[in-house]
Amino acid sequence: MMLHPEILWAQRSSPSDDTKNIIYLTINLPHIDESSLKYELTPTSIKFEADATPERGGETKHYGFSFDLYDDIVPELCEHRLNTRLFTAVLRKKNKKLEYWPRLTKEGLKMPFIKTDFDKWVDEDEQDGASDDCFDM
Repeated sequence: MMLHPEILWAQRSSPSDDTKNIIYLTINLPHIDESSLKYELTPTSIKFEADATPERGGETKHYGFSFDLYDDIVPELCEHRLNTRLFTAVLRKKNKKLEYWPRLTKEGLKMPFIKTDFDKWVDEDEQDGASDDCFDM
């Protein structure tokens, strides 16, 4: 049985600057077995699978998810990083717009494992003055 890891997300948007049209994802999953990691991006979707062992030992479990994104991204301009505590990715939005995506997924269904990353979130009307330090990979 595949379990869902917790996904936190935040975003920035700009009608003119490609580098500020991004989605920031954090997949909270400590102790990922790097050899089991499968991470696939298409212009319209994301897929993630990995095995991880609980911090206090125990049985390795299989985690994963797959869903269509709200709008298109540019996979070749996206970045990702894995460390012992989490997997992070910066997805580049294809369409330059000032407006934020209303949600991460195309489907309007609430997925309980996807949550807003309020530590990185900035409201649309305040993003011009916001620091982008949280997006450094």
